[in-house]
Amino acid sequence: MRNRDGYHPPVSRPPLPTWILAPLSLILAFAVADLTGVRPIGGVVLFVGTVWCALEWRRDHGLAPALGLVAVVLAGFAASHPLGDQIGAWPSVGVVSAVVGVVIWAAVGRRPRMARA
Repeated sequence: MRNRDGYHPPVSRPPLPTWILAPLSLILAFAVADLTGVRPIGGVVLFVGTVWCALEWRRDHGLAPALGLVAVVLAGFAASHPLGDQIGAWPSVGVVSAVVGVVIWAAVGRRPRMARA
């Protein structure tokens, strides 16, 4: 249904929590890189997922928490490589994704969002 101005009103959907989306971005990025054999495509997937989460974190919690959580995702990505040498690629991605998800949940998943002006 259109409003008086002829525009559709925004659809209200519950957002996917970033503590779920960020680790899924790591998993999906690795899956894409693994299945295609083209690591830069996986990098694009990780970049897009991380940027989306960063924008959500900045909007809801401010710049400092957003930058800190981007660092958590990047640290997880970096840690998955040497860990993969020890336990295997997929187990490494699973462990790192779980840790990233828990850290993000502890940092912002339980707190209410900032009031928007």
